[in-house]
Amino acid sequence: TVGPNVIDLKNLYHDSGYFTFDPSYSTTASCESTITYIDGTNGILEYRGYPIEQLAEQSTYLEVAYLLFNGELPTSNISLDEFRSDVKQNMMLPENMELIFSGFGRNAHPMAVLTGLIGGMAAFYPDSLKINSVEQQDLCLIRLIAQMPTLVAMSHRYSLGQPYQYPKNDLSYTANFMKMMFGSPTEDYRIRNILVRALDRIFILHADHEQ
Repeated sequence: TVGPNVIDLKNLYHDSGYFTFDPSYSTTASCESTITYIDGTNGILEYRGYPIEQLAEQSTYLEVAYLLFNGELPTSNISLDEFRSDVKQNMMLPENMELIFSGFGRNAHPMAVLTGLIGGMAAFYPDSLKINSVEQQDLCLIRLIAQMPTLVAMSHRYSLGQPYQYPKNDLSYTANFMKMMFGSPTEDYRIRNILVRALDRIFILHADHEQ
């Protein structure tokens, strides 16, 4: 309902014997989405119909994650608190997952490390392979949202040869990420709210990539 009109080509090869050639996907839509609309030329970004300016000004990253996840912003503090609680309870990694890091060199590219770690998550959560289970789909998404900052922070600290930092339930999602990235085990991490809010907005801006 939003954006340019679309020509349906799914039967083109069957009807004509021709493929289309669009290696950069510059003129091809591969799926239909009700989540995100992007028009970079005109500076438009919307999640579930909400303009990014409104979300960046009035919402936190976890509220936006809730919006992407459920289709609407939370209608009560109770529903948002439950979502936050689910995320916080899943931020810790399975214990043996830390052993995977030792298989990478300290100078390994962080995206290569993350690719291996995220792929390896399925081995620690075998029930997630029940891909037709709505319950497992929801739980898998919660785990990905929750454990991504932990994985990123641990990858960063591993590359520096520094001890890992663990999340704390009394910190926000983004404050936890900053603590795990830059904290020290010998002293309390000082939370700078202006930096937490700035990073939270960056997370909101990059929360989804249209497809």
